[in-house]
Amino acid sequence: MKILIITDAWHPQVNGVVRTYEHLSAELQNLGHDVQVIGPHDFPRRLPMPGYKEIELALFPYKRLAQMITGAKADTIHIGTEGPLGWAARKYCLRHGRKFSTFYHTQFPDYVAKRFAPRGGKAYDWWRKQGIRFVHKFHAPSSAIMTTTKSIEDQLNDWLFPAPKFRIPLSANLDLFTPGTSKTINMMRDIHHPVALYVGRIAVEKNLRAFLDMQWDGTKILVGDGPEREELEQEYKDARFLGRKTGEDLADIYRGADVFVFPSRTDTFGIVILEALASGTAVAGYNVTGPRDIITDPILGALDETDLGIAAKHAIKNGSAEERSRYVKTHYSWANSAKQFADMLASTL
Repeated sequence: MKILIITDAWHPQVNGVVRTYEHLSAELQNLGHDVQVIGPHDFPRRLPMPGYKEIELALFPYKRLAQMITGAKADTIHIGTEGPLGWAARKYCLRHGRKFSTFYHTQFPDYVAKRFAPRGGKAYDWWRKQGIRFVHKFHAPSSAIMTTTKSIEDQLNDWLFPAPKFRIPLSANLDLFTPGTSKTINMMRDIHHPVALYVGRIAVEKNLRAFLDMQWDGTKILVGDGPEREELEQEYKDARFLGRKTGEDLADIYRGADVFVFPSRTDTFGIVILEALASGTAVAGYNVTGPRDIITDPILGALDETDLGIAAKHAIKNGSAEERSRYVKTHYSWANSAKQFADMLASTL
């Protein structure tokens, strides 16, 4: 098949959606498919996303995107995100009678509610309802919606999303993320074990204060960047903020942590959870969508309804690095994800 993927999350951004399409594209090509990805940097006019200067969105992309879609002559069109490019691609497909598939990557309703009503209450509920209406409208004409877990599939069914759902688990770079001894953490001054690690965006929707406030006798390390970093770094002097890390540098940090903490309550999956487990590091989190779909065996870590500190202390008691790494390699594979993705696309032709 000739596959066209249109996404507002693409290079040079660094996030889970970008990693998803990087790996899926490579594996689809290994299966013999022709893959083209269109992202914001294919458009000359872009604007930083409010609150995320590192994420640029295409401005008024429809005319140029329509020309690109027509020129691509793709067999199937997949729209990855609900941003300006996603809406423009949706508009093109509806105008020209083209079928398309979509992917529910992000808990957009919760992100919107956290941004506009951070204190919760009735205002939070109102904004969340508006977010649900927004994503429902976006995905309603889709021929197939890709989800990552049963929890998300059940949620979309509860919201009455009409399109067929295809559950396709994601994976991690299992060649890069492996167990071992960390040079990075071992070389840090005044490091006290146990080390609790967070990797991801430093942003309000990641619920990082829950991680930073949790009771912990060792060291807390945060890897990543984002709009909340400066404020949190000033407020939490005892935590180590290492900034954005990639490749072997990131893998080395994972290896040195005693537990990986995933404080978000609003993610759909969490590729970083798999990266930590593949590196041999136990995972702690809340019993919510994402963590509860992955942490299904005590050797992998522990979940708690309300207390990340309790979850983290339980997580490091069970299993070994080798067991966790072996589990991920047995149960997750980008090659398998890509095959299921291609089957889903074929079903929409």
